[in-house]
Amino acid sequence: MQEFDATDHQHVRYNPLKDEWVLVSPHRCKRPWSGQTEQPPEEQAPDPNNPLRAGAVRANGKKNPIYTSTYVFPNDFPALLERVPEPPASTNPLFVSSQARGTCRVMCFHPDSSMTIPLMSVEEIMAVIEEWINQLKELGRRYTWVQIFENKGAVMGCSNPHPHCQIWASSFLPNEPRVKDRCQRAYYEKHEKAMLVAYVEQELLKKERIVLQNNEWVALVPYWASWPYETMLLPLKGHPQRMTDLNDDQKMALAEIMKQLNTKYDNLFNCSFPYSMGWHGAPTGPDAKPGDSPHWLFHGVYLPPLLRSATVKKFMVGYEMLAQPQRDLTPEQAAEKLRQCDHLVHYRNKK
Repeated sequence: MQEFDATDHQHVRYNPLKDEWVLVSPHRCKRPWSGQTEQPPEEQAPDPNNPLRAGAVRANGKKNPIYTSTYVFPNDFPALLERVPEPPASTNPLFVSSQARGTCRVMCFHPDSSMTIPLMSVEEIMAVIEEWINQLKELGRRYTWVQIFENKGAVMGCSNPHPHCQIWASSFLPNEPRVKDRCQRAYYEKHEKAMLVAYVEQELLKKERIVLQNNEWVALVPYWASWPYETMLLPLKGHPQRMTDLNDDQKMALAEIMKQLNTKYDNLFNCSFPYSMGWHGAPTGPDAKPGDSPHWLFHGVYLPPLLRSATVKKFMVGYEMLAQPQRDLTPEQAAEKLRQCDHLVHYRNKK
């Protein structure tokens, strides 16, 4: 019988954060690609009608101020509203509804529409992090969950290239954090240690999937990653449970590693690398208190779709939608490719 080789033989990996399995099929990377390709991202001139730019008039007639740093405003077309009637009670367990209250905001990172995180200065990224914390503090007093997320690139459904993210706050705990909360709580009750604290310790020993590291943070491709170049940002010290727990050193180091990781992403295929990313920490709400969720470790997740080049995308369809996540490139191979990318000089600035 042939000896198992993780870089050549299919296998499944368990994701303890979500209690699910991922199929890894590395031999599929050898097949020629004749499927869907995307158009390479083009450098676009700033749109004079861009509704996110400073001073622009948005679709609802409201005018943005001439902002010079970050700018947050209510989403003009929100998925969640603060005042809505409650659905009628149901006696049938197959047809259950519940009230959903919330609010949605848009946050511009920078007044320059051509700017992205890897092209911003560390100080400018720090301003973004500080505003994220402000938003989490304010909305977290009223809402159970505050989801900060960024969709970057048209391939990820982003209709406006202006550097921005969204902030959705809800009265309910959404599916992803609800599963993560359950799995981390079960691990903590069994092992008396936070799952991701233990995980970081093991990754630092193995050094197989680490992409970047500084004094406060590590960026790595998780062992159970589903997307080709998926990464996690995890703190190394202090066990912060929410973004609001970060100290000044952690915030500065986070800005630095975000810039470096995003520079690596762009340099991988010499394009403005698309992704969906976001932050997960302990649930919030009026009853939340510092230190009340020792099973949680605050972390960030980047989910980029590109697989082989700037024009070949990983599709989550068919088997992924009907069975379980599947990937071709192993997490270790992805981490090695990202490690080899320059994180100091962006490809647009190279001569």
